[in-house]
Amino acid sequence: MHTRLLTLFFVAIALLSAKPVEANAVLERLAEPGTHAILRHALAPGTGDPANFALGDCTTQRNLDDVGRAQARAIGAAVRDAGIAVDRVLTSQWCRTAETARLLDLGPVTEAPMLNSFFRDRSTADAQTEATAAALAALPPGETAMLVTHQVNITALTGVFPRSGEMVLLRVGEDGDVTVLDRVLLAD
Repeated sequence: MHTRLLTLFFVAIALLSAKPVEANAVLERLAEPGTHAILRHALAPGTGDPANFALGDCTTQRNLDDVGRAQARAIGAAVRDAGIAVDRVLTSQWCRTAETARLLDLGPVTEAPMLNSFFRDRSTADAQTEATAAALAALPPGETAMLVTHQVNITALTGVFPRSGEMVLLRVGEDGDVTVLDRVLLAD
């Protein structure tokens, strides 16, 4: 047990101190008007959710572990250290995304059902993806949003298959067309 705690401590320190040089250039793009970030939730071991999944009951969901929590904190610290102001933090209602969003500590977190995972039921994929693009297109000019969601949602919107904790920078035109600008993994 003692060895595991020490290992987790050193992993957390490494995550908090690791800032790849190229990440700063990517984060600078986030400060550009009309640029937003969509982030896959931090590390939550496993795939999908248990068969007894219930929205609002974290005991029935796949959740962040200690490494995932450290990863979320490190991502938020990197964004703050880069001097990036985030005007809105929107999250899926899944526990692992909401916890990631809170641990980023970038501002008040608002649940956005359009960001909920459609991993199990793809019938809502198009409607949710269109709603996400429309919500971003409708933001006031100059606002920066951070969306915390799931791999399937990010892939549907951007064509990118992100790793846990990976951020995709994008712009959305008034017509809803999404342009991917860059992607970065700020903490493993």
